[in-house]
Amino acid sequence: MTSQLPPRETDHYTQLADAAVVTTRALLAARENIADTIEARAMMCLHGPAGVGKTLAANVCLRELERTRGEEVCRIAFRARPTARAVRHELFAALGLPGEPPRHPSEFDRLILDSLAAQPRTLVVDEAQWLNRETFEYFRYTWDHPYSQIAIIFAGGEGAHTVLRKEPMLSSRIFIWQHITKLTLEEVQQVIPLYHPVWARTDPADIAFADRHAAHGNFRNWARLTAHTVTALKRTGRDHPDQEVLRWAFSKLGS
Repeated sequence: MTSQLPPRETDHYTQLADAAVVTTRALLAARENIADTIEARAMMCLHGPAGVGKTLAANVCLRELERTRGEEVCRIAFRARPTARAVRHELFAALGLPGEPPRHPSEFDRLILDSLAAQPRTLVVDEAQWLNRETFEYFRYTWDHPYSQIAIIFAGGEGAHTVLRKEPMLSSRIFIWQHITKLTLEEVQQVIPLYHPVWARTDPADIAFADRHAAHGNFRNWARLTAHTVTALKRTGRDHPDQEVLRWAFSKLGS
């Protein structure tokens, strides 16, 4: 079985060298929630603002389930508002169905439902905020089928929760809602020294300074700041950042 999840090296923004996956409270909760959702063959919504680590958390947890349980994970993502027809074609590709996609919706639906009934699978729907009533209804239809063995993880920005809540037929079936938020300063002080070697010897006061002025508890911001800080250290020959180095990095971020 070939994984449809992205490779580990793409987990971090700009594929930041030497960055580690750190165990935050949100990641621990996601691991438990995703496992419980899959065990129940249910549906889950993982949502939060951009850059807080939703996709990374889902990918890390699902890779573990692929490895330990042999769970087959199918992943689709949308970059614009799709139609039900587009969802059918994305499912056709993600499920690895042979031949050409059927032309008639009823035939297409039978093919997809037969495939979803054949074996347990988990479907990850990324960028779920782009979905609308028609497409949410189609996912509900496939999940509701009595012989379906699918679990669905909807992952998306804050808009995903808002859109899902407007669809009571689907939202009433969501097994777990998890809202991932930015790191608190306490969490920043705990996890950022473990996130990248550049922060391991940094004064905690300077880490707090960096978070307050540039990163704001957002992992993507920390990744960008780390990349610029590494560059600054290479150019100055210093072995750890101080506030002078950090201010130079801030200038690259517009902070």
